[in-house]
Amino acid sequence: MSPENHQVSHFTRLLPYVWPSRRRLFASFILAAFVAFFWGAILSITYPVVKVLLEGKTPAQCLQELVDEAEQGIARAKQELQLRETEHPVEPGEQVSLLRKKARAEKRLTTNSQRLALYRGIEVYALPLIPEDQFLAFTMILGLILVLTAIKLVCMFCEEVLVGSVVEQTVMRVRKACFRRILDLDLQTVRMQGTSNLMSRLTYDIEALGSGLGLLGGKLVREPLKAIACLAMAFCVNWRLTLLSVLCTPLAAVIFQRIGKRLKKASQKSMESVARIYQVLEETFESFKVVTAFNGGRRQRMVHHRESKQFYHRSMRIVVTDALTNPTTEMLGMAAVVMGVLPGAYLVLRGETDIWGVQLSSEPMDVAELSMMYTLLAGILDPVRKLSSVFSKLKRSAAAADRVFALMDEQTRVHDRPRPLVFPKEIRQIDFQEVGFTYLSEGDARPTVLNGVNLEVQAGEVIAVVGENGCGKSTLVNLLPRFFDVDRGRVTINGVDLRDFSLRDLRERVGVVTQETLLFDDTIAENIRLGRPEATRAEIERAADQAYVTQFVEHLPEGFETGVGAKGSNLSGGQRQRVALARAILRNPGILILDEATSAIDAQSERLIHQSLQHFVKGRTVFLITHSITDSLLAIVTRIVVMDRGLVVASGTHSELLKSCGVYSRLYQARTLTVGTEAGAGSGGGRIDGNWTSRVDAA
Repeated sequence: MSPENHQVSHFTRLLPYVWPSRRRLFASFILAAFVAFFWGAILSITYPVVKVLLEGKTPAQCLQELVDEAEQGIARAKQELQLRETEHPVEPGEQVSLLRKKARAEKRLTTNSQRLALYRGIEVYALPLIPEDQFLAFTMILGLILVLTAIKLVCMFCEEVLVGSVVEQTVMRVRKACFRRILDLDLQTVRMQGTSNLMSRLTYDIEALGSGLGLLGGKLVREPLKAIACLAMAFCVNWRLTLLSVLCTPLAAVIFQRIGKRLKKASQKSMESVARIYQVLEETFESFKVVTAFNGGRRQRMVHHRESKQFYHRSMRIVVTDALTNPTTEMLGMAAVVMGVLPGAYLVLRGETDIWGVQLSSEPMDVAELSMMYTLLAGILDPVRKLSSVFSKLKRSAAAADRVFALMDEQTRVHDRPRPLVFPKEIRQIDFQEVGFTYLSEGDARPTVLNGVNLEVQAGEVIAVVGENGCGKSTLVNLLPRFFDVDRGRVTINGVDLRDFSLRDLRERVGVVTQETLLFDDTIAENIRLGRPEATRAEIERAADQAYVTQFVEHLPEGFETGVGAKGSNLSGGQRQRVALARAILRNPGILILDEATSAIDAQSERLIHQSLQHFVKGRTVFLITHSITDSLLAIVTRIVVMDRGLVVASGTHSELLKSCGVYSRLYQARTLTVGTEAGAGSGGGRIDGNWTSRVDAA
């Protein structure tokens, strides 16, 4: 598919989003047609102005001249028809020529008859309303111009309001559809796209798309109609001279096609630069603490400067290319006017109807007709100039459409079967069978994370999955809620592949508490309610009690209605984690996953979470991901699974693994040495949930 067709197809894909606003859009088209009509009508008033002001004639005299010209034209046409009737051609070629001459004479007769009927109507109905005095008549003409201009501007205002409404509604629908598509994607795809890239498409690109849509519904409808109205009237004045003026059109089409390609390519590069600027800003603000601690402000400024400079250079390509559009358009337009008016001036000044034997007018032209011809051609130039000014915006919008619909076309790698099975009411066993998995990457291939993992978990077991960073323990449990699917092997529940169940049913039975707990900028109660949106206030408070959330909520002025701030910034790490645990408890899942849930919080919060879990894990299958083992954790788990380099290397109790598994023994001993070192560090203390505790106690 060519780039032009590709562009059209993307704008065509907007139709389902525009269709609900079709009535407003149709009304705007009608108003645009009115604007074009009044535009042409205002310019055509040049003829009576020249007649009254320059030639010093009254409206009655002007009209009488037109009537006389029409009657003379009718007489000449009838005379020519009579002459042709008397001719008797002998040769076949002469017969064809005679028929053509008769047809032209009949056409002139019809045209002049129609004009005469129009002039007689004006003479009967309009002429009595026009004053005989030349100055009063001229004043009346100017008043008519003002009235027509006012009506045209009202129509233009209403049209732009309607188009603006359609554009904003369409942009809203497209943004909602994009957001819905992102929410339907799998975790890998979203991570590959990147937050900054997605934000750029949902904001900058969709706004650029809306800008182009506004042009399509506004100027790109109104301005061509204005040009067509002037062109049609110019053809009525003299179609031969008007045809001369449009000879520049093919040349203009070739030039603008080349300019358009450059603009679209430059716009795509510019939008990619905007996404990278978003990425720099996101990284800086998200890691502001690190930037401040390591005096990284200068580095971030340099990175931002580099990306901004690249955006500047790419934007300047758009500016330079766009700057060529207006001069090119104006030059071609003026050439078209000259090609139409210069021969007309020759016909008027010399009183001729042809140039070098080429007939350019059926009747000798006067100054008023030439002035009207010039005004109408200049009236075509103005809409064309305005269209050239929006040319770059349209191409930018086309580039934005490419990026937006590329996102809309993105397919999730985790999807439901056509006919999913019913999820079992009771979970008896979970099996990982020869599971292999490798993360996708746009660049170099990433190493295999899981390589033939086999693991059987019985219902009600509390499994601690331990191992060094990067061994694949988090990836393994993330397969359970199908954040992504296995590359090889399968994961089953009661012997049935997870992929045979619907995603909704599966995830309703799984609760997840992650290491980086992100809360939404809402109240504590609403963040807990996310676990089960239909839960009552009593159920929310009961889950909060189980997770020891009530312990700190009681000291807050607004209690459960306290706002947690952006990403839970108003709460400490331990408080955020307890809110996340309460959310999982409220869900009442059959499978609970705690992925390093206590690795980034204080010792007191860790003990409270483990105490809460001692009661909550009964009757549930639980996966605890950790790289260190504590006594409070050992009181909960029934079995420990050790992973190393993407494989399950051992499984058993704490005492068994200390004797039989070197990997586990090293992990446990390393933690023991760390705790001993911290305990021997002395008297330093830290604040935990409002209380001061020593490092020995924390250890």
